[in-house]
Amino acid sequence: MAKSIYQIQVALVGSKPKIWRRVLIPSDMPLSDVHKVIQTAMGWANSHLHQFVKGKKYYAPVVEDDDSWDDTDSIDYKDILVSDLLKAVKDKMEYEYDFGDGWEHTVELEAILPVDESAVYPFCVDGKMNCPVEDSGGVGGYQHMLAVLKDTAHEEYAEYMEWLGGDLDPTYFEKDEINEMFRMTDYGCLDMSF
Repeated sequence: MAKSIYQIQVALVGSKPKIWRRVLIPSDMPLSDVHKVIQTAMGWANSHLHQFVKGKKYYAPVVEDDDSWDDTDSIDYKDILVSDLLKAVKDKMEYEYDFGDGWEHTVELEAILPVDESAVYPFCVDGKMNCPVEDSGGVGGYQHMLAVLKDTAHEEYAEYMEWLGGDLDPTYFEKDEINEMFRMTDYGCLDMSF
């Protein structure tokens, strides 16, 4: 049983308006599970590589059958707890997802709370804005896509609508859906596709 609960805010760097989630997690949660929580809370599909960064150290999962792992400076995060990196209120670390698109997130420890025995963790408390679409080209590509979708006469409008399979509401956020997913296997995080 965790000694305390961490209230963290996960915010997508460079997004305007700000895309963020506030989540309660056990202080003894392994980084591998924090990754799953972030994927579900933000709305990502877990289809790309990721890492946590604190100071000048990189924490990532070992990618099986990848000889290049030995050539990295990354630390295998399987035995690293979130409390090993975030120790006091206002401590921060980075979470990077999809190195091609470069989705960078700030993870800030906002509060250290007592464990509520009646609560189920993780728990999404609040947030704003919909998650960007996977493979949309980072923050800049996503902003471009949103601008195109506002102009039905734009030459790329039909292509984006076909790619999306319909409309996209960039303001959509529903914490109850996230909390339902958190009750699923792997906190609702999809299996890695590679």
